[in-house]
Amino acid sequence: MGVLVLSGVLVLVVAGCGCVVWAARGGPRWVRVVAAVTSGAGELARRAHRTGGRHGGSGAGGDGG
Repeated sequence: MGVLVLSGVLVLVVAGCGCVVWAARGGPRWVRVVAAVTSGAGELARRAHRTGGRHGGSGAGGDGG
């Protein structure tokens, strides 16, 4: 069940990225809407990662060495 959910999420992410590229090339209105939603979701994920990762590091994910 988990693999099915993750596969569905992966398909949505790839389709969203495709819409972003297509919208940048002047796609139809629905593609621009999907691209805006995808970009907004990416921005929300970026902000959540930034605010949720307050462990005192640089945020680069390195091991400090």
